[in-house]
Parts: sequence; C-alpha cells; structure tokens
Amino acid sequence: MSENNDNMKLITEDQIKEITPEQSVQDIDLAPESHPSSPAKVSKRKNKACNVPLKKTTIGGQALIEGVMMVGPSRTAMAVRKGDGTIHVEEIKQSERTTYFEKVPFVRGCIRFYKMLVTGTGALMRAADISEEGKPEANKDGQKKSRLDEFAERHFNLMMTISAIIGICLSVGLFILAPRLIIEIVTKFIPDHIREITWVPISLNIAEGILRLIIFLLYLVFASSLKDIKRVWRYHGAEHKTIACYEAGLPLTVENVLKQTRFHPRCGTSFMFNVLAISIIIYTVIGLFTGAQPMWVNLVIRVAAIPIICSISYEILRFVGRHDKNPFCKLMAKPGLWLQKFTTQEPDGPIVEVAIASMQAVIPENKEDDVW
Repeated sequence: MSENNDNMKLITEDQIKEITPEQSVQDIDLAPESHPSSPAKVSKRKNKACNVPLKKTTIGGQALIEGVMMVGPSRTAMAVRKGDGTIHVEEIKQSERTTYFEKVPFVRGCIRFYKMLVTGTGALMRAADISEEGKPEANKDGQKKSRLDEFAERHFNLMMTISAIIGICLSVGLFILAPRLIIEIVTKFIPDHIREITWVPISLNIAEGILRLIIFLLYLVFASSLKDIKRVWRYHGAEHKTIACYEAGLPLTVENVLKQTRFHPRCGTSFMFNVLAISIIIYTVIGLFTGAQPMWVNLVIRVAAIPIICSISYEILRFVGRHDKNPFCKLMAKPGLWLQKFTTQEPDGPIVEVAIASMQAVIPENKEDDVW
C-alpha cells in the first residue's frame, strides 16, 4: 500500500456505522466529494449507458458474503449488509510499509497477489460474521463458541495466513497439478520411440494447458450454479459497476451505478485467465530445455514456475489495463471479459448501496493518488 495517509481522511467511529436501507448512501460522509460531475455520453437505447472513463483508478475490490471490500491507495474498507438490513462499514487495517520488491516489475505481482489473498480471506470470514448480526436466530442466548472459534478469534492473523496457504494449495492442486497428472497417465500409453519426437512433448504441454482451461471453466460453471455463489457474483458485479461509475466521473448514486457495465478489464478473473494461458507457454518452453523427466520432477517444475507465471500475468494485466484502447490489448482482454459472464451477475439497488458505501470509504482526497 502506498504511504499517503497524510492526504486521507480517516474513517471515524461516527462514520463506521450502520446505514438503514431507507438512507441515501451518497449522503453518508465516508469520504469527501471527489467525483467530477461531468455528463456521461448516454446511448439512445433505453437503460443503456456508454460512459467514457475520465480516469483509470487503482482502486480495486472483492465481493464478500453480503458485502464488498474495496482497496484504495492507502485505505482498505469493507461494507456488509447485516441481517437486520443495515449496512456496516469497517476499515481493514493494512501495513503502511511498502517493501522495495512490491514496486519491482515481474516481482510485485506475486507479493501483491499473496497479500490480497490473505486480506480477502480475512474479509470473507469477517463479512460472514457481520452478515449474521441482527438476525433473530443470531441473538439466541446460551450459544457457546467452540474452542476452534475461540482460538481463531485470539489468533486471527495466523488463521488468515493458514487459510490463504490452504487456498493456494487447493488451487495449485486442482488447476496446476491435476492436469499434469492426467497427461502423465496418458503419456504412459505412448510408445517410447514416439515420445522422443520433438513435437510430441510440445503437443502434450499444449494439451495440458487446454485441459487446465477446461477444468477452470467447469469450476466456474459449477460454482455459478450454486445459489449462495450466485449472490456473491452479484456483489462482484456491483463492485465492477461502482468502479466504472467512479472512473466515468459520475456521482456515486444507485441509478448511475446500475447503468454501468459489470465487466472490467482489470478484474481478478482476467488475471486468472492470464495465469492459465501463460502457463501453457512457460511450461512448453521449460519442457523443451528439460526434455522427458519423471513425473515427480514435472510436478516440482510446475510448482516452482508458478511465481514466474503469476508475475508475468500481473504485468500483462497492468499493460492491457493501461492501453485498453489499443486493438491488440482489446483482443487480449476479451477472454477475461468473457469469463466474467460467469463470475459476475447483475446486482439490484440494495446490493449497489453496499458497494457504494465501501467505495466511498477508500476514495482519496487527492484525485491523483489513485490514478492507474
């Protein structure tokens, strides 16, 4: 995180409060006015907006359970709809120190990805607790917390780190190692003299990459079929729409946000596609130099190359996001935008209110602090 605290207005106890559904979110002074009121270019088609972005912001976010987390240049905040219908806004404390490596191209991607994963995991668990507050069943007396719950509360940061590591391991196992294991099994049925032909290992690596993309797509299709996940996707759509509204220079109102597109080129879904696509190239190139290796060596190589792949993918995401008017960059962004059809859904007004409350909490006073 950048060190711009002197330019920021800290969220006070009065500002971190419950917001009733009847209240207008834009009236809550979570951040100073920093939205130019330039008119957007609106198409003639009904309920369609073609807003031209006035800026690209570094503010990003993540959908939570009944909420949205937004990460600004020097503040991170989450807004969650509680069980009684009110909105709770809370600042997530982050380290103010930025290491040298977080600024180094092709290194910063892995560091930022890991930090975001830890922060996001903690926000998800916190949002789950907040969303239950105010529900009748949550106020029953005599409910005792388990020892695990008590331990987690005492060692929250440790639990977040462990959860993030487990999440990484599961993702690596499903999307990186599983496809390779399948290819290894197929390879055993190929005669040795054919396996030694140069184009065969290349074809197998490409097949592995395609299989990895298929598994990822099936995962998204399955997740999108779950009712609870669909609701999270709606908050994801609200996050994108709110950022798009802010970038278009429009006041953050429910009406303005709902008009925006739910697809954003600088989304984590696009990053994941970049990782899977780049892995095909990296693993194929490595295979040309290493040649045929035992199965365990191939698995170790794939795990060891993950930081390189993530770093390259992050830089590509930044480059495409910065040059999104370039025809080539538009073409590169299309697969990630298409995958967002699975990971985002159209939100309604109450969901957008939550995203706006989270966004307002991280907008800097200095308009230049969050320029992409």
